[in-house]
Amino acid sequence: MKQLQPLQAYLQQSAYIDFQHASLQKLVTSFRQETELERIKAAFEYVRDEIRHSMDIRNEEVTRRASEVLEKGHGICYAKSHLLAALLRGMGIPSGITYQRLTLSDTPEDGYCIHALNTVYVRELGKWIRLDARGNKEGIDAQFSTEEEKLAFPIRPEYDERDYGINFHEPHPAIIETLQTYTNSIEMCQVGLPEHLQEEGER
Repeated sequence: MKQLQPLQAYLQQSAYIDFQHASLQKLVTSFRQETELERIKAAFEYVRDEIRHSMDIRNEEVTRRASEVLEKGHGICYAKSHLLAALLRGMGIPSGITYQRLTLSDTPEDGYCIHALNTVYVRELGKWIRLDARGNKEGIDAQFSTEEEKLAFPIRPEYDERDYGINFHEPHPAIIETLQTYTNSIEMCQVGLPEHLQEEGER
């Protein structure tokens, strides 16, 4: 995982990772688990399970900022990654966002899309891990793990799927452009998701 910025950058408030919002601050204080690792797991499971994926519930509203995702209770993977990063940063835990290129459905003929998931720096282990809070359903079983990754979508290289391997401290500009362009999340997911990220996009 290529870390682009100093660790402090993964703790910063920003437009889409707005953890200083009152509603997020209130939620952050509710995570009172004893260890930092337990708090990471609790925040991950909250976003995975309590915040619905917009397509799973066929909600057309597009959510973007972490505070908005929390208020509305749903978002696509891009928005949910903003919320999980915000919760972790609000607890003083470094968190970023990384991306995968996946087939839009089952085969390359269906086209491709970019999928977002989170990175978290686990201090007691001295390493970054990846967590996918997209939300589980039939065929998807993402779990918290500090060793073997248990992500929503294992990469299939034979289908030209890939991990970008870049740890972004802010959402990629192409992702923000997509969220800002569309007002209907179902339409966005069906026809509007980017198919790739430019290699220079990490700048």
